[in-house]
Amino acid sequence: MAVSPRDGQQLTLSDIAALAGVSRSAASRALDRRSPSGGPGAERVREVARRMGYVPNSWAANLRLQRSGIIGVVVPRLTDTVMAMLYEAIVEECTSRSLHAEVITTGDDPRVALERGRSLLAQRIDGMILTTARTDGADPLLTELQDLGIAYSLALRTDGKSSAAVVDDRAGGRVATAHLLERGHNRIAFVGGPSYASSSQQRELGFRDAMAEAGDDVAPELIFESNFSMEAGGQVAQRLLSLAKPPTAVFTANDSLAVGLVAVAQRSGIKVPDDLSVVGYNDTPIAAHMAVPLTSVKVSFPDMAKNAVDLLLSPPKKFELRMTSPSLVTRKSVATISK
Repeated sequence: MAVSPRDGQQLTLSDIAALAGVSRSAASRALDRRSPSGGPGAERVREVARRMGYVPNSWAANLRLQRSGIIGVVVPRLTDTVMAMLYEAIVEECTSRSLHAEVITTGDDPRVALERGRSLLAQRIDGMILTTARTDGADPLLTELQDLGIAYSLALRTDGKSSAAVVDDRAGGRVATAHLLERGHNRIAFVGGPSYASSSQQRELGFRDAMAEAGDDVAPELIFESNFSMEAGGQVAQRLLSLAKPPTAVFTANDSLAVGLVAVAQRSGIKVPDDLSVVGYNDTPIAAHMAVPLTSVKVSFPDMAKNAVDLLLSPPKKFELRMTSPSLVTRKSVATISK
């Protein structure tokens, strides 16, 4: 007997199974986004579901499996464009798998991370993705997750012990610095993030690699540590401008630092790129819309998000870094100078 929607009611999984001529369990397997079954019957189920506008009840499925369908995401702050973009990419990736992403911010403070992380754990989440990893060992939330046996993965940064989805930041730092060297610069400053952030560490290593390959010295007074913010970029600019011999170019470990640095430099009468060339990192939307469009190292946040969710849902047996490859987007912020 033909099955049709009942007045005022939505189709059920049993209805879809009957329309496709398969059992209810076979229909369920065909519509499971995490590991859909194959074969003619499964394709028929999916076709019927598409035609009838049927949406699986993921909450009911999670209840049967004793899963909440919630993934916790831990970021330092959402006012940071990079973190906001990565979180949005994680949300999209989770949604494609019938999961919900719930975010907390920590201000990059390990104590706040532990307190707010516990509030996520109280929601019986299925696991966590953390972008706050540190290489100094000061991460009590990560220790607690390990002690409790809670699934987790890292993104953007690594602690060197836990599996993580990251960018090949050393390669990114190398390509950014090589671009400045190719344009004739050799007195180049590097503005990094916090010393405990692996992303900043690797970008600095790439910077040093390129300088060494070119046979140029790295001047100690041209290496700066910061907190990745626009305000920090402005403060570094003031220090650079006070040097007896300022650099002709700066590579910043993210675009926010570049924005703050360029703003202060321009207010001080320094022209970009005529007097100072600048390369940023992450190629956030603001890079293309600055008064002088910023050359920046492009990162694929969707790829990183997919890798982070994969590592969370299917943990490898041993430590694994899944890297995405960066690329340089050249714009107007770098001038060519003669040596």
